[in-house]
Amino acid sequence: MTKPLMIRDVPLHDRPRERLAREGVKQLSTQELLAILLQTGTKDESVMQLSLRVLHSFPTLRRLQEASFLEMTAIKGIGSAKASLLSAVMELGCRLTVERGDAPVVIRSPEDAAMYVMPELKHLKQEHFVCLYLNTKNHVVEKKTVFVGSLNASIVHPREVFKEALRASAASILCAHNHPSGDPEPSREDVDVTKRLVECGRVLGIEVMDHVIIGNDSFVSLREKGYV
Repeated sequence: MTKPLMIRDVPLHDRPRERLAREGVKQLSTQELLAILLQTGTKDESVMQLSLRVLHSFPTLRRLQEASFLEMTAIKGIGSAKASLLSAVMELGCRLTVERGDAPVVIRSPEDAAMYVMPELKHLKQEHFVCLYLNTKNHVVEKKTVFVGSLNASIVHPREVFKEALRASAASILCAHNHPSGDPEPSREDVDVTKRLVECGRVLGIEVMDHVIIGNDSFVSLREKGYV
């Protein structure tokens, strides 16, 4: 039986870490970058071979970013520690994408808000309630997840929503949350939460512009439904 080629069998100058230090990170292939993250292979294969199998299971980085923890750990050689590391790196990349760019994010319509939060929210398995805090020009000055779990008016407390608005001196707020089912139609709880936040905003002088519900590549604006 042929002995598998392990990373220690690769000449030192050809190993991913050494190449990164010598040539720079942009010169490495996706397989090599994954190998650096995973650090070790299995008793039967090198970390480079394991990285190649990961890329066969998830042919694009977008597919890897969308993969669930269970999908990752289903790959032989990917335990909870490696899956956690991959998930964390993919999430950091996603957040960097949101933060990048010199031009401020401007929210002029429900579509603008939905397109801004949809990449982050549409594949989540739990409901995430996110607030966009806007200045007087409708630029997003802060984005914060204020609650994770099933929505109801007793759990999504206005204090948590408006505390950040006051800290950021926001002129208005736009709320958004996802429906893991993929159906963005608002529930009774969604409507109750929205009405409660709108009332509190009026007292504080901070407008709740809208509450957008994200489904599977679709959304519903509660303002357009007449609830804001």
